[in-house]
Amino acid sequence: MKKTISFKGKAVTIEDKLNIGDIFPNFIAVKKDLSDFRLDEYKGNIVVINTFPSIDTGVCALQTIRFNKEVSGFKDVVAVTVSKDLPFALGRFCAAEGIENAITVSDYKYRDIENLSGLLIKELGLLTRAVFIVDEDGIIRYKEVLEEVGSEPNYEAALSEIKKLQER
Repeated sequence: MKKTISFKGKAVTIEDKLNIGDIFPNFIAVKKDLSDFRLDEYKGNIVVINTFPSIDTGVCALQTIRFNKEVSGFKDVVAVTVSKDLPFALGRFCAAEGIENAITVSDYKYRDIENLSGLLIKELGLLTRAVFIVDEDGIIRYKEVLEEVGSEPNYEAALSEIKKLQER
């Protein structure tokens, strides 16, 4: 479904193909060490999937740092951050920030997230800011696609969903 959001106040469009209750598509991306990441390798865990335009922007950096910190306190929960940044930039950022728990991957090569989720901002060629919580079976239980790409996600709502899933 075509959706209009904004980037720095200017209207931009995404497709927004995924909904709560859908199975998050198994996607392939590139890890910091240039090896392939496959989402299905994390089945059985709760997965936080963050997408954003670039790790080299303030809000994207904050989102990565915050989810890395918060998720480290949960058992069987992994955080995956996805952007179109090159793996080298993702590795540099994580090393500089001391981030060890987050899995940062790039959609630059396979373009799976771009094509399967519809989160590509057509006008910019970048991913929009979104957060998904996927349960142990791969089902989307929480979704937030930011109306303004420069806004921070609702961390508390996402973390609340993780807690709820762990109590089941």
